[in-house]
Amino acid sequence: MSRFFRAKDNNENSSVKEEPKNTTEHRDFQVRDLYKKGINYMSSDKLSDAIRSFELALRLDPKFVEAWIKKGYAHFHLRDYSFAISSYDMALNIDPDNHEAWNLKGLAYYKMNNYSKAIECCTKALDANPNDGMVWYNYACYLTLDGKVDDGMEALKRAIEIDISHAKKAVRDMDFENARAEEGFMRIIEVVVLESLRQGYDYVGKIVWATGMDKQDVEDAILRLSMKGLVIIRQKKSLTGKEEYYELSRDISDKLGDVKRSGFMKSKEYSAPIQEIKDIIEILDKSIESVKSGDLNQTIETFDQLTSPTKHGNTMIEQFFDQHRDLRVFQVRLNDKGQEYLDSHKAELTNLLENIIEKVRNGPLSRTI
Repeated sequence: MSRFFRAKDNNENSSVKEEPKNTTEHRDFQVRDLYKKGINYMSSDKLSDAIRSFELALRLDPKFVEAWIKKGYAHFHLRDYSFAISSYDMALNIDPDNHEAWNLKGLAYYKMNNYSKAIECCTKALDANPNDGMVWYNYACYLTLDGKVDDGMEALKRAIEIDISHAKKAVRDMDFENARAEEGFMRIIEVVVLESLRQGYDYVGKIVWATGMDKQDVEDAILRLSMKGLVIIRQKKSLTGKEEYYELSRDISDKLGDVKRSGFMKSKEYSAPIQEIKDIIEILDKSIESVKSGDLNQTIETFDQLTSPTKHGNTMIEQFFDQHRDLRVFQVRLNDKGQEYLDSHKAELTNLLENIIEKVRNGPLSRTI
């Protein structure tokens, strides 16, 4: 008799444990499925259907932050800006430091021409993540439109430091129209021209085509850069007479790096700035030492210097794309798993770092070290 009751008791305990687990798993599956359907609807521009899917997912899981954000984004594209802001607010009630939600909320206020509110949202987004170049770019737009041109230029400069492509975007952006006469914006135009020359676009027409800038802005920038000794103006004969083309001066070429073409319409090979390559080599050497000695903090710090877009990340992507990807993977795992992971993967980490050094010393960049 006692055996019977014990067996029954075990079955009851088993059912108590398993049923909630199965219910939770089923609910999570439904939530994810509805969320994915919403994403698919958005990609097909079926925004109302997307909103419906996100709402159904949120009924099952009201704390699903990504669903609130995507729902807001769908409302945003339907120009329902007030609904979009409400969705972002729901996401921020759950995750107050979600920089994506703050940024998108600012974008909605921007569309409503409420620049002061947009600026506040960008400030919150940058407090949460100060390394997001797009947020800095949006912040620059809002500040400039709100009449704070000097602050806007400083924010734009920060965006460009993180990602040079923001300079190319800015020179075509009408949000900066009232800043074009400012010295700071002229310098940004010059940065775009210098970057274009570095990439091998050595005629005015090519620079205009590559950047979308006004021809007069390009010519004025080249004149200023030549007067500063940063650009050399040259001429060569053509069927129609003489044509001007441009080269970076040797000093600026060493600082910015240059481009080598392998032929017309063929791939281009970039060289990074000489000093930066030397700095990267030094960091790699330090990183190898820290890995071998098992110094976790130093290893993470050197990996951050090699992968962060505000440090050497952009050059690493350009020169060592595959290795940069591997560094990022190892960096995430080191942050998550710590000392144990470092101790068990010393050989792999050391091989990766040594391979990067070997690629520099044996490759086309060997002249720099």
